[in-house]
Amino acid sequence: MFQRTDVIESSLKAAIAALAGVAFLWVLYHHFKGSAARGARRANYLDQTKSLFEGGVKAVKPDGFPRISGTYQRHTFDLQVVTDTLNIRKLPVLWLLVTLPEPMPVAGTFDVMMRPRGVETFSRFMQLPVQIQPDPMFPHDCAIRADMAEAVPSRELMQRHVAMFQDDRVKELVISPKGLRIVWLAEEAHRGKYLLFRDAEMTLEPFQPHDLKPILDRLIALRLDLMTTRPESAT
Repeated sequence: MFQRTDVIESSLKAAIAALAGVAFLWVLYHHFKGSAARGARRANYLDQTKSLFEGGVKAVKPDGFPRISGTYQRHTFDLQVVTDTLNIRKLPVLWLLVTLPEPMPVAGTFDVMMRPRGVETFSRFMQLPVQIQPDPMFPHDCAIRADMAEAVPSRELMQRHVAMFQDDRVKELVISPKGLRIVWLAEEAHRGKYLLFRDAEMTLEPFQPHDLKPILDRLIALRLDLMTTRPESAT
């Protein structure tokens, strides 16, 4: 009797172990399947925006996110996606860095950062040595820095472009001798999933051309204004 019981217990243990092994393999399979799908979504996140460009190239960075370059309205733009998960008080986000890398007739770098927290790893903002008191026309929750006082554009010029900061998705504007950049909030992690499960998965939907086009147009308009306005420091 005891021997039969031992046999039954051994069989049950073997069956449980087999089921556990099957469950582990099932979880492992779906994990790798999900990882492959997430990798593909990341790599293709900007693909639909390529319809705006003539030609262009695409590269996938080591973190799996894309960087693309293409020509729009005769200007070559650089787009790259940067993840931000360092700010423990905010949801993880994706920043889209839209850069117009053309020489600009400015003396130095002028940087407007919305809601700065000191952890903007995508930016050199905190390294710029000159703190600028924002003009009242700028939003109250911005900070401005430059690498020299002479880098501050004229008030009249900035008045024509300050409206861009009315959109909460604009994070940063950089005007430098090497070009122009707008940093845009492309996506934010789902609050419920992140708070409950620490699920920060994004890129479920690709970034859309109709969201990118106004950013490109703003940079082109700012470039034209800089090129046709007499350089003048703000007072």
